[in-house]
Amino acid sequence: MLDWYGPNKRDLPWRNTNDPYIIWLSEVILQQTRVAQGLPYFEKFLQNYPKVQDLAQAPDEEVMRLWQGLGYYSRARNLHQCAKDIVEIHGGEFPGSYKELLKLKGVGSYTAAAISSFAFGEAAAVVDGNVFRVLSRYFGIETDIASPAGKREFETLANQIIPISAPGEFNQSIMEFGSLQCKPKNPNCLDCPLMEGCFAFNKEMVDQLPFKAKKIKVKERFFTYLHITSGNETVIRQRTAGDIWQGLHDFPLIESNDLDLENLQLLLLDPELNSLDPTVNLNSGKIFKHLLTHQRIFAKFISLEIERIHRANLLIWAEKQGYLLVNDSELENLGKPRLILKFLNGEK
Repeated sequence: MLDWYGPNKRDLPWRNTNDPYIIWLSEVILQQTRVAQGLPYFEKFLQNYPKVQDLAQAPDEEVMRLWQGLGYYSRARNLHQCAKDIVEIHGGEFPGSYKELLKLKGVGSYTAAAISSFAFGEAAAVVDGNVFRVLSRYFGIETDIASPAGKREFETLANQIIPISAPGEFNQSIMEFGSLQCKPKNPNCLDCPLMEGCFAFNKEMVDQLPFKAKKIKVKERFFTYLHITSGNETVIRQRTAGDIWQGLHDFPLIESNDLDLENLQLLLLDPELNSLDPTVNLNSGKIFKHLLTHQRIFAKFISLEIERIHRANLLIWAEKQGYLLVNDSELENLGKPRLILKFLNGEK
């Protein structure tokens, strides 16, 4: 594995350092994110916050704005809180052991192992999707990787085989091997240095491993957004806890069982809003589709333009509803879900 890694590894910025802050930042950003998508975010965060102290002192809204479009926004909130804790509790220094790193906000076993092995040389094995796949295929493990027992089995095995002399490099190598060589689909088995001893290859079970029994139940949701504007100002709301996109900003929303709402007036249930005589644009009934891990969202946007002479009454109405009226510059600087960005940018 180590022999393969040297000539095949990708030149990624977080591999050229043992700075725990840079390693931690990259690992949090790349969780459930492809390298190609996450790399620009990593570079952007590091440029804006070169030290953990810089991130800790940043305004919440600024951090969410930089994270905008990456998804899994709880990671951004945990990232920011963890930076604050490191500065306030640990004096700006990352704990140097796997066990202590686990105590940090948002740091699980995978991230703790990555930081402790890459930055501090501790023999703690990382186990992500790539590692599950390599170990399952090579050793012929058919235990469900989504089960608690499966996770324990793979973590135990990974920690048994990690070399004490080069734990960080081995962790990097097995993850890279799973990403580039032992891929989920169409792995390069015929040019694989592990082919001779690989259980799955020799038993023709490559497409059957790893085994995952649990299927994610995807919920469908139907959103009708009211894009209410007056001149260069837009009505927005901040999403609260208990649902997706916590802390981000979107538009007034009506959620229904489908998007076939025949009577537009049903959308304007508030007589006070109707009294402002809005100019309505159905945006051709275009439906935006947005996929999350456990949800599939279908959204329509209905634009309502309010004349400036009604601006004061619009502001009163918005404040009653708990909404904000912001100008174009303020809207640009706020963190927004990818779905809202697609609409504002005219994407399909």
